[in-house]
Formats: sequence, structure tokens, C-alpha cells
Amino acid sequence: MGQNGFTRLIDDSNAFFAGLKQNNTKDWFAPRKDHYNTNIKKPAEFLGDVLAEDFSRISGQVYQPKLFRIYRDVRFSKDKTPFNAHLHMIWRQPGDSPFAPAFFFGSEPGEMTVGFGVMGLKGESLARFRAFIDTWGDEVQEAIEESGMTWSDWGGPPLKRVPPPYDKDHPHGDLLKRKSMVISTQMTSDWRSAKGGLVKAISTHFQNTRALANLMKNHLSAGGS
Repeated sequence: MGQNGFTRLIDDSNAFFAGLKQNNTKDWFAPRKDHYNTNIKKPAEFLGDVLAEDFSRISGQVYQPKLFRIYRDVRFSKDKTPFNAHLHMIWRQPGDSPFAPAFFFGSEPGEMTVGFGVMGLKGESLARFRAFIDTWGDEVQEAIEESGMTWSDWGGPPLKRVPPPYDKDHPHGDLLKRKSMVISTQMTSDWRSAKGGLVKAISTHFQNTRALANLMKNHLSAGGS
């Protein structure tokens, strides 16, 4: 499946999720489950495998893909709709390093998003992240500008105040308040007509994060990307 196939994937998923958003019920999904599995899930898993190879080649680290389930876990949610009306994928490195950055792709009607970084920092990992920002904050900002992305709120809300022992007027106080290090951007529709299609477009966004990834590898952890 080449560029045209992944164009069909996005078009099919947009149409499917638009309908699902309006009819988020098991009765609506059940007769369309085979269509989802054949025309969306299977091609998306193939897209994940193709991009995992690209990401591993570009970074020199192994990246493994994951397609998020369409079924929602509603046990602890006030929202009891049973399905996710979007296509979400993530690529992670094997292992449990809190500083091994992941890459994210999301698609839904009218919106395509890519993101990069680490989430859920706490304890010693959060302290190391803050020390990293304290020392390398200028370089981090430059690397983010180079990526073409901006800071994202994924990973939980920031603190209201700069945490101790850092000065409340620290030049990177906004970053020190964060408990995650995630950047993201919206994709344009240029990929539809560009050489290489969706795969090339997403790989280019990943390539543009290399300066930030190298900062993390060299100054935050020995096992980063």
C-alpha cells in the first residue's frame, strides 16, 4: 500500500469517524465493524509499521508502533460513549526509560496532529527534567523553534507557580512549571499532493525533532533518542 492507499485511509477514517461522532453507539458500530477493521484498522497498522522503520532509521533507536483501540474505557469516565471517534497512533522505544521520547499522530475529521516528547514525569524524573530546563532552557527553546512545533498541554496541566528551588522570575519559569515535555503541531493538507504522501510528511515532522531529541539524549538521560 503506497501513498494512494494512505490517502484512502485518511479519507475512509474521516468519513467513518464523522458518522461515529454523530452516532456513537454499539448499534451503529456493529454493522460497520468489518469496514473499520478492513479499511481503517489494518491500513493504519501498516502505516505504523512503515513509519516505525523510518523513525528507527532516522534516530538510530528502535521505535515500535501502537494503534490506540477504538473502544473507550468508560469505567471511570463520566462520558459513557463506547467508542473513540478518531485515529490515534504512537511510536515508542522499548524499555522503561522516562526520558525516551515518543512520537504521536492523530487524525479526525478536519484535523491532523503530530507530537513528540515525554509525559508523566514525577519524582526523580521530574527533578531531573527541571534541572535540565534550568541549564539548557535556551537550547531547548531553539530546538523547539527548529522543529516547527510548539509546547503542548498534553500530559497534564502545569503548576501555577515556579517550583522550588528555582526563582519565581526564572527565564524559563513556564517550562519549569510543566510535568511533561511535549511539543505538537497541526499538519497541513499539503501531504496529499507532495511526493511521498503521508509517510514522507509525518517522517519530516519526526526528522525536525532531532535537535530536541539529541539535547535530551546528551544532557537528560543516557538512554534517550
